[in-house]
Amino acid sequence: MIRTIFSAKSALVLVLAAVTAGCASSQPPPELVDARAAYARASTGEARELSPSALHEAKLALDSAEQKFSDNSDRTRDAAYVATRKAQLAEVLAQTALAKRDEEAARAKADADLRNSAQMTKGELQDTKQQLATRNQQLEQEKAARAEAEKKAREAYTKLAAAAAVAVKDDARGTVITVPAGVLFASGKSDLLGSASSRLEQVAEALKNEPDRKITIVGHTDSQGSDQSNMELSQRRATTVQSFFVAHGIPADKVTATGAGESQPVADNNTPEGRANNRRVEIIIDRTEPR
Repeated sequence: MIRTIFSAKSALVLVLAAVTAGCASSQPPPELVDARAAYARASTGEARELSPSALHEAKLALDSAEQKFSDNSDRTRDAAYVATRKAQLAEVLAQTALAKRDEEAARAKADADLRNSAQMTKGELQDTKQQLATRNQQLEQEKAARAEAEKKAREAYTKLAAAAAVAVKDDARGTVITVPAGVLFASGKSDLLGSASSRLEQVAEALKNEPDRKITIVGHTDSQGSDQSNMELSQRRATTVQSFFVAHGIPADKVTATGAGESQPVADNNTPEGRANNRRVEIIIDRTEPR
């Protein structure tokens, strides 16, 4: 009888240990989260049409990383890093192909214009040259204006990081402003704290330097609580920040809000510091050149 009770207790301990180990490894590492995002971005962009072979290689690399994560392999991070780089390569190859296609189209148009110019009268040719000169001048002015706007935006974000104590960085998604959720919301709440307004006002002022850019607000939580409740809380928080920006002069059609819940951790949820880092709101300014 004593031996039976001891065996049952031992089995229970083993089961609990297995469950605990499974829970500890259920969260993907940041490198795998980045790899998933990089492939998702590449597969919905120009790479799908212009660099399908490289995109396929990226998919195989991501599948390999996912399998290693499923197998709890210590090579998961390395495989995810490779998958990210292959997805980025597919995007670069697509951009190169697109630039080449545009260049060929421009050359064909220039050749056509040259042939047409041979048939023009001297006065018509002079008018065309003047139009081209005017257009080139306009393009140079637009280029200078964009460069000045980007300079002002960089200066504004530098000042913002210092004044509002937020993190500002550039990554594949664009310029990312990260605000700790703890300075914006009470625990488990989505209403702004009174002290949050001044910080968000400074962010809104910086965003006004980007009138033509798309802005995405993403709410994140730690792993405490259920997946559903975390997803709902992160969405409400993102929507709250979105409404604040619109009320402070950001065009409503330029800003969207989404909740990511606990799905994209940047730190270990097993420590208080890690959970605090995971509770955040990201404001992402799309750096894609407006068309």
